[in-house]
Amino acid sequence: MSLIDLILNLAGLLLWMNWRSARFDPLGRRRPATLIGTLRSADTRRLRRWRQPLALVALLFFRALLYWQIGPAAHWSGTLDLGVIALSFRSDWFAKILVFSLLSFGLTLGIFYLWLLLLSILKGPEPFHQLVRMQLGGMDRWPAAMKCGLPLLGAAVLWWPASWLLERLHVLPGPVSAAHRPEESLLIGLAGYLTWKFLIGALLALRLLNSYIYFGRHPFWIYVSATAQTLLKPLGKIPLRVGKVDFAPVAGIVLVFFIAQFAGRGLSLLYARLPQ
Repeated sequence: MSLIDLILNLAGLLLWMNWRSARFDPLGRRRPATLIGTLRSADTRRLRRWRQPLALVALLFFRALLYWQIGPAAHWSGTLDLGVIALSFRSDWFAKILVFSLLSFGLTLGIFYLWLLLLSILKGPEPFHQLVRMQLGGMDRWPAAMKCGLPLLGAAVLWWPASWLLERLHVLPGPVSAAHRPEESLLIGLAGYLTWKFLIGALLALRLLNSYIYFGRHPFWIYVSATAQTLLKPLGKIPLRVGKVDFAPVAGIVLVFFIAQFAGRGLSLLYARLPQ
């Protein structure tokens, strides 16, 4: 069931990406010669643009129905891992499993945008960086410092209504003080940065692979090489090359995952110390 949930989240993410990138489709911008053709074309484009969001809403609703029907028989409960806390949703209660379906996709979408923010901060070369700009829109032009602080601000804004709803559904206990929700949102927002380790690890691993296997001058590999080089700048003064072998990507992967592991444990300990 967890694998099915992941696959459906990825399918929903593809629908979201297609919807966000539809306005950049050059074929959709062709203007017909007649006024009637213009009106029909505008209506058609408008309907097509809203096709993906409607399909996404239907996907999230009907998969909740699926979980509600087969989840209890499989003794399965939906689980959301927020880094410092894991939330469990009973599948025999439709309201809970519907909220889980929405939040599960929301978490996938949030991680996707966290990765896009990191790529936006690193500012890889064109034309591949245009794919990042298509999804982020105007946020890609924001200052790097503002983009670095956006996960904390986003967690504070989104966790407030989400925690209220989760308390109503008895997924979370009620707050014991006025500072409880801000403290929770701060720790959850900090835990969001830890998801960057997977993207960083993937970029450095691809850079290592491309160092020994030549894949040509495709824009993707140029983008990976330049972005990974930016990530490895802090290690530039450390002699990590032995002959023709460059150990910098390996050292970067080990260092990033070590820091993330250490930081994750620290955040979990801080969350455990919050008044329950």
